Amino acid sequence: MKPAILRADPAAAFLTTERCRILELCNSAGDPALSIALATVAPGETTQLHRLHGVDERYLILHGEGLVSLGRQPPEAVGPGDLVVIPAGTTQQIANTGDRELAFYCLCTPRFTPACYEALGD
Repeated sequence: MKPAILRADPAAAFLTTERCRILELCNSAGDPALSIALATVAPGETTQLHRLHGVDERYLILHGEGLVSLGRQPPEAVGPGDLVVIPAGTTQQIANTGDRELAFYCLCTPRFTPACYEALGD
C-alpha cells in the first residue's frame, strides 16, 4: 500500500443484479486488506439474498431506513449510524423500508472480489 488520496467518481457507480447501486471507493489488489463501497438501495427495493465467502462485511448506515436479515436471526430495523456486522458466510439481505434512498458504506475485509459473492435467490 502506498500513501494516496482516492477521490470518488460518482459517474462510476453501477447498478448490480443484486438490486442496489454500488460506487467503489477503494478496492485494489494493491490494498488487499480492505475494500470500501457506497451502496444505495431505492425505496421499496430489497437486495438479493446472498453471502460472501472468506470475507467479513460491515454496513455503516448513512441515511434512510432499512430492515436487515442476517443468517437465522429475525430481521432488524436499521438507520443512520448503525453498524451491521456480517461475518463471512452469513446470509444477508437488506430492504429499504423508507420513502427515500437507503445509503450505507460496505466495508469488506479482506477486500471484496466477485469470486467471493454467492447469490442465493430472492
